Amino acid sequence: MSDLIAPHGGLSEPVCCTVSESEKDAFLAGAADLPKVPVSSADLSTVYRIADGTLSPLTGPMNSEAWNLALDEKVVMSNGKKYAWTIPLAFPITAELAGTLSAGQKVALTNPSGEIVATLDINDVYEWDKPKYIKCVYGTERTDHPGAAMVMEGDKENTHLLGGELKALPQPKSPAIGQYVLTPREVRALLAEKGWDAAVAFQTRNPLHRAHEYALVYALEVLLKEGKNAGAVLNPLIGETKSDDVSAEIRMETYEKLITDRAMGDGDSDSELWEPRGESVPDRVILLGLDIKMFYGGPSEAVMHAIYRQNMGYTNIVIGRKHADAPFQDGTAIWGDFDAQEIFDNLNGELLIKPVNVGFAAYYESIGRVDLMENHKDEKPVFISGKDVRATLLKGDMVDPRIMRPSTSKILAEAMAS
Repeated sequence: MSDLIAPHGGLSEPVCCTVSESEKDAFLAGAADLPKVPVSSADLSTVYRIADGTLSPLTGPMNSEAWNLALDEKVVMSNGKKYAWTIPLAFPITAELAGTLSAGQKVALTNPSGEIVATLDINDVYEWDKPKYIKCVYGTERTDHPGAAMVMEGDKENTHLLGGELKALPQPKSPAIGQYVLTPREVRALLAEKGWDAAVAFQTRNPLHRAHEYALVYALEVLLKEGKNAGAVLNPLIGETKSDDVSAEIRMETYEKLITDRAMGDGDSDSELWEPRGESVPDRVILLGLDIKMFYGGPSEAVMHAIYRQNMGYTNIVIGRKHADAPFQDGTAIWGDFDAQEIFDNLNGELLIKPVNVGFAAYYESIGRVDLMENHKDEKPVFISGKDVRATLLKGDMVDPRIMRPSTSKILAEAMAS
């Protein structure tokens, strides 16, 4: 691991708070009689990501001091130094439950089925100042947007937060997509095996249009043109998302098909770069999922997306315009188009992973391929609204192949039909 980018927080390797297989029975026996604290399905992924080191340097949910530092200064402290951290993480609980818990107590965390998944040595029980959280994370006091809805509606009954030190069982593997969800240590071993000296992660929560796909292709080509022996990781977020987002299983099927069909970058990549190498884009792309929830936090979440990927061992992350964006309910924008890119120039703490900034892309008839819109300021792109794409798929028809690869259209249309 020493040759790869260091984990966040100045650590030599990612945090590990996961119970080994040999310790599992003793762990569960010891936790059986502890007070039980329920964790929502959305926050369950946070439990597992703290435990496996994706959220290094955290070793548990934040106490009130760390929580407020993240809100006020956008940093976390590790070994006496400040590191970038833009969305604080702790476990929400009701006021009633908070009244029965105190620092110094040990509890068992349970999943929505009531099964024990972790233990927590509590070091703080504190009130959740929701207006402050929304203002600091989302940059607005308005609550008519998906991020605030998660707090004000999804966590309506929860008024307090728990901080402490965590120990968790390994996350159960999903039969459908579990093979794509690796721990930071496993990802780092895979990157070392590839021998890449740079690896760029592409974050997405949607099936890919060709314009989205091009952002990954462009970022990979930027690194190769810099002389790097680089690879790209299509790294979709597969944790809890909005109800109208396409399910993780269907999305992963579309991504998998793009790579196995070797369609990724087909027709849109830089032939002058690839042909002399005797390669094409799929030769340097792998698919891995990341199970953690979306916050729909725009610039704040862009930084967190980078932190997760640094802990995995990636050197770079694609940051697009409107990264992790969600508008107000009336459709107006919460953030500017470039805010998620500009935040990386104004961090208060260290972050080693580097963004590769990519603008909007579209298909242009003049060149017969997808390209960045900034290169075609006086030309009209081929464009279809998201609403029209959905209507086309609902009818069982294929989306214009200039917009979406046929394999993706087919999988989505079949999923919608069923």
